[in-house]
Amino acid sequence: MTLDIKICGLKTDEAVDAALSGGASHVGFIFFEKSPRHLSPAEAGRLAARVRGKAKSVAVTVDADDATLDTIVSAMSPDMLQLHGRETPARVAEVKARYGLPVMKAFSVRDATDLDAVAPYRGTADRFLFDAKPPKGSDLPGGNGVSFDWQLLAALDPGLDYMLSGGLNAGNIADALRQANPPGIDISSGVESAPGLKDPALIAKFFEAVEAARAGLPASRELTS
Repeated sequence: MTLDIKICGLKTDEAVDAALSGGASHVGFIFFEKSPRHLSPAEAGRLAARVRGKAKSVAVTVDADDATLDTIVSAMSPDMLQLHGRETPARVAEVKARYGLPVMKAFSVRDATDLDAVAPYRGTADRFLFDAKPPKGSDLPGGNGVSFDWQLLAALDPGLDYMLSGGLNAGNIADALRQANPPGIDISSGVESAPGLKDPALIAKFFEAVEAARAGLPASRELTS
């Protein structure tokens, strides 16, 4: 089985190149003005061009309207859209129909009951992302550097396609893979030297930690190249 790895919130050529060198299957670009990782559609388009043919580019939005999505899709030509807000199943279906792109729907998790929200989206969203609920007072739905109890994901349908996110870093990725054995992982703040500033050395260290963790798993997943 493969393990997809998404490096999210990229803003520079150096960060994109580090993600690709490490073997990222997906790279994410964030369109949310309150985030330190926010960038313009034009800049995302330029960076996405470096990714094309090497990894999948993901446009990450939060309750974006059609006009905003039109601009992003036109400028960036993403391979996937990630909806990280309060989008309903109907909205997910609308977005898929409008752009003909796969959609990953994000959910915030604190306890087992939060996973019940997934059911109405099955058959509509192409993939799911499970992130920790943001700390009180945070303006960011993700990228807060906090995690949740990964063992909660053991109750999920084994066939559910998802990415694990929230507080991952080189120091805890082995525990995350052992406890959840997810089909994919997503990291942002865990490879930053400051909010919004990706560190190529930390990105490389994370990929090394993933490789080491996989080597220690009895039924490890193969990295997606």
